[in-house]
Amino acid sequence: MKTYDHLYIGGKWLAPSGTGTIDVIDSGTEAVMGRIPEGLAADAEAAVEAAKLAFDGWAATSASQRAEYLEKIAANLKARTEELAATICGEVGMPLKLSRAIQVGSPVYNWKAYAKLARQFQFEARVGNSLVVREPVGVVAAITPWNYPLNQITLKVAAALAAGCTVVLKPSEVAPLNAFMLAQAIHEAGLPDGVFNLVSGYGPVVGEIIASHPFVDMVSFTGSTRAGKRVAELAAASVKRVALELGGKSASIVLDDADFEAAVKGTVAACCLNSGQTCSAHTRLIVPVARYEQARDLAKAAAQTYVVGDPRDESTRLGPLASAAQLKRVRDYIERGIAQGAELVTGGAQMPDGLSKGYFVKPTVFGRVHPKATIAQEEIFGPVLSILTYADEEEAIRIANDTPYGLGGAVWAGSDERAARVARRIRTGQVDINGGAWNMEAPFGGFKQSGYGRENGVYGFEEYLEYKSMQFPADKATK
Repeated sequence: MKTYDHLYIGGKWLAPSGTGTIDVIDSGTEAVMGRIPEGLAADAEAAVEAAKLAFDGWAATSASQRAEYLEKIAANLKARTEELAATICGEVGMPLKLSRAIQVGSPVYNWKAYAKLARQFQFEARVGNSLVVREPVGVVAAITPWNYPLNQITLKVAAALAAGCTVVLKPSEVAPLNAFMLAQAIHEAGLPDGVFNLVSGYGPVVGEIIASHPFVDMVSFTGSTRAGKRVAELAAASVKRVALELGGKSASIVLDDADFEAAVKGTVAACCLNSGQTCSAHTRLIVPVARYEQARDLAKAAAQTYVVGDPRDESTRLGPLASAAQLKRVRDYIERGIAQGAELVTGGAQMPDGLSKGYFVKPTVFGRVHPKATIAQEEIFGPVLSILTYADEEEAIRIANDTPYGLGGAVWAGSDERAARVARRIRTGQVDINGGAWNMEAPFGGFKQSGYGRENGVYGFEEYLEYKSMQFPADKATK
């Protein structure tokens, strides 16, 4: 069992101000796998003050110096790959093989990518008689989720540090152990005191303090839309910058000339990745009404290949959900789908056969789902796919756009050109064309109630920079 009894503030491991602790539960066994401190308001205040004190010095370091630190952190994380993969596998439930590649491999890549960006980025440009410079926004509060915990931390913290910001991190209490391992890697890299600070605890205490603190210049939050609205409300009082990456209800439109087998199989895969605990998961499969039965049968066959099992088994494709609360949420939605008259194609709310412990749920497919049904409108965050039908292309686009969300999506067609034409009309931040692969350099973020701001690549880096223009006398403008 991993036990951490100190918080990381001002470059030191400090005892928290209170005595409370939070148990971290193994999603596959329901046993306690770790314990962390329950940080309180005083701890959050101390972390913000440490970040504020460190800001001027860190902002004044060269981009190449900052890049060197990021590369050391990446190397320290890579050396911990197996330990991190096993830890996140237990915290979140992603099968070990995938955890190794996605939950650890992606963060290591992104720490190195932001080091490279820091070295290459043009922080100054001449515009007429002005010198336009990009400067770090200041102290950043990073509030991160549990589904891709280390990578979501990395996309905020690595980008902010590369830009010259200092950071206070509050990780999710559901999957926090990896954040403490990151803090160890950062400490070993010799990052100056106060540049990175870690305070674990609950959102209504630690999260609210750092989101509203007047010394914090920006808050970057990933999580539910409900919690994101609260963060934005708190941040508004001090007019700080806010970046929100929130919920999704992403549509996968299959046009009549698409390769149906590839489209349905790809959609089910995008729905089931990380047991559906992906904000951009493709959870609405939108197909021509005349080909519903074909789509239903293909989706059923594809979903049934995702046999649920021990996430530590290298052959497992679908692990458990992350927590008891998440399991209840997903089961409640499945029961609501049945109650509202959707056709249960496969799966259901019962525990999968052969399992008695762990937060497991069957991969579930609903057919003939009405566009206004609860399971077609609300984010479930589990391996639950809804099949909806359309009469023509216009109706398909209208259904895809008819939710409060706009984060991800897909279009499948007989040609990339036709798919792209439809994709341009979908109000969402990212669209996969005929199974196009994830791109870690492309911007990721949402429209509508999926939030604002972008992560990944240079787009995520620029979130942490302010513009400053300095006007020179005209005769000196080109000097």
